[in-house]
Amino acid sequence: MMAFATTGDDEHAPLLSNRLLARLTIGVAVLASLTIGISLVGRMLGERIALAGHTENAEPVDVIIGQDQIRLPANVIRFEDQRQTGRAERVDLYLTWPEMQGYTNVQRSRFNDGNRPESLIFLNLSQSTMSKDMSGRLEPIYSHLFDGHTELGPAALTLRHLKENTGYGGEVFFTGTLPDGSPYAVRCMMPTDEAQSTSADCQRDIHIGRDLSVLYRFSSRLLPQWQAMEARVRDYLGQSFVQNGRLVATARGR
Repeated sequence: MMAFATTGDDEHAPLLSNRLLARLTIGVAVLASLTIGISLVGRMLGERIALAGHTENAEPVDVIIGQDQIRLPANVIRFEDQRQTGRAERVDLYLTWPEMQGYTNVQRSRFNDGNRPESLIFLNLSQSTMSKDMSGRLEPIYSHLFDGHTELGPAALTLRHLKENTGYGGEVFFTGTLPDGSPYAVRCMMPTDEAQSTSADCQRDIHIGRDLSVLYRFSSRLLPQWQAMEARVRDYLGQSFVQNGRLVATARGR
């Protein structure tokens, strides 16, 4: 068997060369950077997923619909692609009830919890396509569809059933009189069990501004507050109109 002699230099040579140490150091640094990057991206994605399309940004957005310009905080506009200044065919809003405020992280549960439909109301703004709003259509159109049977509804409202084959399915109307003496009407699909109530049980449309139509939807649990809701929706939007670059209070409706 052949034997190989070793030198003193071989016996004291480092187990890891300087080059290998440098490579390992660079590798560790790269892995650390990747870890930090993944953590940051994960946090950003997590926050985005948690927001689920919501925003806390309350910067004003000027939207022009038809002949009306209206200024709204970004966090009351429901969909991200609608949060931009300029002309639009429609804008969808959501507001806490009764505070009439947009999304905040503090109120996150109210925007995400489907079991609390009475916490929010939803508004759709678009240009008017009809000369009369729901109250204006009550006498010339809806009154001919009622079957004549009435019941006492919440907060002085009258429940009216529709004739069969009118095309309204299982919907009913509630009618009443507003404090200024004008008629009030709202369409509802009443749940068989209050626990099954949704944020779209009832809907009503009004005209406001020059030719802006506002369709607002709410839970049937809020019917007892119909007068307060009508006033707050009109007041909130009435104070949001813009003329010559400035906010101006407009008439509450017509």
